[in-house]
Amino acid sequence: MRIGVIGNGRVGRTLAEGWAAVGHDVRLGSRDPGRGVAGSVPVVGLAEAAESAEVVVNATPGAHSVSLLGAEPAGWLDGTVLLDVSNADDGAGALVYPDGSLAERLQAAFPAARVVKSLSTFSRTVMVDPGILPKPTTVFLSGDDPEAKRVVATLLEDLGWAPEQLLDLGGLLTARAVEHMIGMYYAIRDAVGTRDFNVAVVWNRRWEKEES
Repeated sequence: MRIGVIGNGRVGRTLAEGWAAVGHDVRLGSRDPGRGVAGSVPVVGLAEAAESAEVVVNATPGAHSVSLLGAEPAGWLDGTVLLDVSNADDGAGALVYPDGSLAERLQAAFPAARVVKSLSTFSRTVMVDPGILPKPTTVFLSGDDPEAKRVVATLLEDLGWAPEQLLDLGGLLTARAVEHMIGMYYAIRDAVGTRDFNVAVVWNRRWEKEES
């Protein structure tokens, strides 16, 4: 699959290398590609990274994502699956969009893109290697386009996430709940002393069967 990862920071580079390692055609988009460092993944301009990509990944700093992506030519994300993995906060848990979500802002800014929110509730290490944790944990998906979520689910499985670890929360409105977990992320990080953790959603499947 052709993937354009927008954002040449640590998260973007980690994801790009992770997908490239399993055979995807990946390009990293940077505002200054001449200064980019990305190992084996080519670093190009933002629009060039998105050109012909089947999936575009927003890994830019969430507080600035809308303006950064909005500075590119009109229509550059039309028709693409836009996977948003960023958190829009001040670095300590205070939300930039307390009454909404970055994912919703991106969908409003790029109405012809198909936005999916995922991979934003744990560290970049866990993103590409969920098996580093001793027990299976949960990765969330939010989005209004079922096919776009299926595409993203395939990419998550390519990173090592088992299908039973994927939890589809529903429409893009649920990205608010996901993004609002950032304060809990910082609290857990400080309590356990590491970024390499995640949560698992466990429910009573017997009850679910009886209700159905």
